[in-house]
Amino acid sequence: MRSAERLLAALLASAALAGCSTLSSTVQAVKDSVVTPVANAIAPAAPASAPAKTVAAAPADVAAKKPEPVRPPVDPAAQRAFDNALRALRAGRTDDAERGFRALTQSHPDLGGPHANLGVLYRQAGKLDQSVAALEKAVAASPDQPVFQNQLGISYRLAGQFAKARAAYERAIELDPTYASPVLNLGILNDLYLGDNARALELYVRYIALSGGKDATVAKWATELKNRKPEKLLTKKEQP
Repeated sequence: MRSAERLLAALLASAALAGCSTLSSTVQAVKDSVVTPVANAIAPAAPASAPAKTVAAAPADVAAKKPEPVRPPVDPAAQRAFDNALRALRAGRTDDAERGFRALTQSHPDLGGPHANLGVLYRQAGKLDQSVAALEKAVAASPDQPVFQNQLGISYRLAGQFAKARAAYERAIELDPTYASPVLNLGILNDLYLGDNARALELYVRYIALSGGKDATVAKWATELKNRKPEKLLTKKEQP
């Protein structure tokens, strides 16, 4: 948990360069909300698959995930530049990675991946306004990429824009009902910031089902809400 920023960075790295390709299916869930690289393609954004650790059968009342749209090919030079930035990110050379992603946002502003990775890196550096702006561009370029929506929700929440955070999480869930992270993040938002305990409990229960019942901490939160305990755990963190 203490290395959330690096994990987030790696998560973003795995997401599409163009903000378009699907996120890596092996992205790990992280409970601290700082940085994650976004998946690995650069084509126009497609819905990301759910994190491997949290994938489970969606509840019966949840609509099936929409089929991925056909994406146009990405400029090979842009793909190489994106891959180089990802390698720098994974090697811990965040300055080089940031320069690479920023250059791509200028040369290929239609690709969501570079914007999304910049947004996560900015958030890691405490630059919330820049993080929000970059992630908004990622979502504008790739509106059907649930991981980008989830990351935008985290930055909105940190910036105190709770209504926008809720909308971003809800959109991520709409795009991929089996994606557990935004379900949990929306539950935390309702629990700690919006004061809607009933909705929070509903979301915690749904997250527990999606994660296979393996998250004892969230199960504890759900139990507390069921028992109507007034205390709130201020240590609850979003998942990338």
